[in-house]
This record gives sequence, C-alpha cells and structure tokens, in this order.
Amino acid sequence: MTQKLPTDKMGATQTLSEEVMKKVFKWIGIVLGVLIGLVIIFAGIMYFRGNSILTKTYQVQPAAIVIPEDQEAIERGAYLYAASCAGCHGDDLSGKAILDDPAIGYLPAPNLTSGQNGIGGHYSDADFIRAIRHGVDAEGQGLLIMPAKAYWHFSEEDLGAIIAFVNSAPAIDNDPGEKSLSPLGKIMLAAGAFGEAIAAEFLDHEAPLPVAPERGPTATYGEYMINTGDCRACHGADLAGGQSPEPGSPFSSNLTPAGVLAIWTAEDFIETMRTGVTPYGRQLDGNFMPYEDYGRLTNEDLTAMLLYLQSLPAVETPPK
Repeated sequence: MTQKLPTDKMGATQTLSEEVMKKVFKWIGIVLGVLIGLVIIFAGIMYFRGNSILTKTYQVQPAAIVIPEDQEAIERGAYLYAASCAGCHGDDLSGKAILDDPAIGYLPAPNLTSGQNGIGGHYSDADFIRAIRHGVDAEGQGLLIMPAKAYWHFSEEDLGAIIAFVNSAPAIDNDPGEKSLSPLGKIMLAAGAFGEAIAAEFLDHEAPLPVAPERGPTATYGEYMINTGDCRACHGADLAGGQSPEPGSPFSSNLTPAGVLAIWTAEDFIETMRTGVTPYGRQLDGNFMPYEDYGRLTNEDLTAMLLYLQSLPAVETPPK
C-alpha cells in the first residue's frame, strides 16, 4: 500500500512548488521585458538613423556636358530612355508610383516634364546630370531607388542625348505625389533591407567619367549596355546570380557561362527579351525582370549584351 503524506507536508510541498513557479514566471517576465525594451531601443535608433539617411545632403558639382538639340540626338535619347527610364517614369515621362505599400511607404518616380507638378520646369541641365549620374536631387538630397550606379556609366554623348529628349518632351500635368516612408520603412532602410537604395551614398562622385566604346554587336559594347542597364543590381556584381533588394524578389539567374546563357543563341536571347518566355518555355516575372524594357533595344544591342555575358568567366551560382 502507498503511504499517504501527512496533510501538512502535502500543503508545504504544494506551497513550495507555487513559490518556485512564481519565481520562474517572474524571471521570465523580467527577461522578456528587457528583450522588448532592447528591441524598442534598437528600433528607435534605426528609425532615427533612417531619418538621417533620408535627409542627408551631398555636395556634388557635376561635370558639365554638352546637351545637343539636333533630332538625331533626341531620337537616341528617346531610345535610351525607353529601355532605361520608362519603366519607372512612364512612357510619357509623367511619373508614377514605384512603391505603394501602407506598411513600408510610398515612393514615386517624379514627373520629368515641364507640366504642372513636373520637375522639368525648374530643373536645369546640371540638375538632371546630378540626378541621373550622381543620384542627387536639386536640393542635394540622395534619390531613393535611382539607379545612378548604373547610369554613372553613360557616356557624355548618351547622357546628353537623354537629357535632350527629356527637355524636348511635351508638358504633362501630373502629380505622382511625394515620397513618404513609414516608421517601419525607415527602420528597414537603415537596416539595409533595400540594399543600396540611395546610390549617392555608395558612388565615388570624383571618379573619372567613363568613355563609351564604339557601338556595335561586340562584347565590348555589350559590357557598356549591361552596366548602363543595371543588370548587376539583381544578378550580382559578378552576374552569377543574386537577390535583388526589392521586397519579395526571387533569386536571380546566373548570367555567366556557368548558367544556361552559355548555350543560348542571339536569337534565343532576343526572343526572350521580346516575349519574356525563355527557350525552355519558362515565363519571366515582369515584376522583377524588366524584359519589356530590354526588349525595346535593337537586335544589335541585345546581341552585344549576350556576347559580353558569354565572354565572362564561368562563376558558380552563390548559395541562396
């Protein structure tokens, strides 16, 4: 038979157990409170850091370039704009939202024309050079999601042609709105969740300006097109694949000969950029791969891009 504990001993044991549990819960509460406090402090620091990043100004005096006025240059600028800029600013240059998420914020690409609420009415040529090549607006603040690291590579001739086209565009009244990041958006910006979202912070603004190679279906000119096309932002510095900083973006493909492009023909590459469908029948996601923009390039320019990619050393895809 099992011997029963005296009632007083059972009560004492129960009381002791309750005391232990109270102490355990007390320490759990203290630890959780400390952790929550640290998270709040960290979030506050990152919030103010995000504010500081957004309001930081840059003293950049862009090198002057000649802005042509002839029709041939304007047509060249329209061609480059269609492939490089229209995806954000719109085919008519009137601007549109590029991020509209209540949890993160609202980021518009501005109206580039001289119409109402457009910056074309008050931006000088120097202001446009500073914005495109340096990622800095007319007030000296860094532009968000402006791929100036890619556009830095534009030659003086091509940059001048783009600005000539923008200057020639008809005025359109449109107000895309003002940028606004939520507290979470500012914390994410400070934490680097958007990658190099403000290119001005990462550019050497005093570096020698690039010189474009002769146009043609060559690997040398293809490198110029890849650089100005901002391909490395998603596919990695060595083009072996990577993760775009855009929220929700998939892991990008390896564009070096270690990937499938090694056996693609120029016709394969051109057709994929025109239709968004690979030779294997896979549909590219236009939300993250702007094939429609690249598809506006000529066959010669697309061929040059493929030739450059196929000339690279084969680099294994990094782990996801």
